[in-house]
Amino acid sequence: MKSVLVIDDNPDIRDNTAEILEMAGYKTFTAENGKKGVEVAQKEKPDVIVCDIMMPELDGYGVLHLLRKNPDTENIPFVFLTAKTERSDFRKGMEMGADDYITKPFEDIELLNAIEVRLKKVAILGNKYSPSQQGINQFIKDVKNAGLISQLADQYDVENYSKKQTLYQETKRPRYLYYLVKGKVKGFKTHEDGKEYITDLFSDGDFIGYPALIEDKNYDDSAVVLEDAEIMQIPKEDFLQMMYGNMDIAAKFIRIITQNVKEKEERLLSLAYSSLRKRVAKALVDIQSKFNAENSTKPLEISREDFAHYVGTATESLIRTLSDFKSEKLIEIKEGKIAIINLEKLKHLLY
Repeated sequence: MKSVLVIDDNPDIRDNTAEILEMAGYKTFTAENGKKGVEVAQKEKPDVIVCDIMMPELDGYGVLHLLRKNPDTENIPFVFLTAKTERSDFRKGMEMGADDYITKPFEDIELLNAIEVRLKKVAILGNKYSPSQQGINQFIKDVKNAGLISQLADQYDVENYSKKQTLYQETKRPRYLYYLVKGKVKGFKTHEDGKEYITDLFSDGDFIGYPALIEDKNYDDSAVVLEDAEIMQIPKEDFLQMMYGNMDIAAKFIRIITQNVKEKEERLLSLAYSSLRKRVAKALVDIQSKFNAENSTKPLEISREDFAHYVGTATESLIRTLSDFKSEKLIEIKEGKIAIINLEKLKHLLY
């Protein structure tokens, strides 16, 4: 059972607030002034603190200051419950680290929603997300569903893109975060000799183009549609406002992206030093997880040319390796489509 500490010198408000929370299934603690509130918080370690600003002994700002200095209480979500509505009061509290404000008088549902959002935020920040495209997508979806950023799908239209249409180009300034509702997209770089190297593959539910937005730099790759797609364009300014409006969420997002970049660097090392067989095997596993994660028996639909660009080899070399895998009963090839038979062996190919 989650617990909430209510700190308020008004006994009616304090008791009524505690009663509302108890009826909603929360364990509650109460304190009649700021000094007592700090003591209870340090002893009980509640999951959320709801605190008035104007109180005897120690006001709400003082409570927040002391709790943020204590390692045992510094990360407890803190919600001000106050009749003060001046903009300066809001700004002062947020600068000190408050998570939210509720202005008196308030509706029961307003209080409960504020508590629920704070708890969801703590849960999200505590989750361990995979530093992959899937992990990043899940993080953004969790944040969106928790109400910590605006509901993206309700605000922007979905546009139709045709095969081979360009989303963005290398060296250009980013303007949008792209959300791939349906379809497939490839990210790639073009070398000076004209050869193409695929940096990433995207499918339904993926967000595209966020590294350049976060780092505020030009695109270091290009993105082109592989098959007819439905894509939502979220303006750069809106996305950054959503993310940086909550610095804890932004910091978590950046940490996941940093790990994702490290994984891509490891893939580049693999391209440089692994055998062609191991590179093709890893590519098969990667593409399966990106395009067919929910249906492991569905054949892979990717051209041999794009497959070769993802592996970093000539198309002829790729075809020979795929033929070897077919004879070893690791894959099947029907009508040009590749179906993986032994995924585990591909994952742990020795040579």
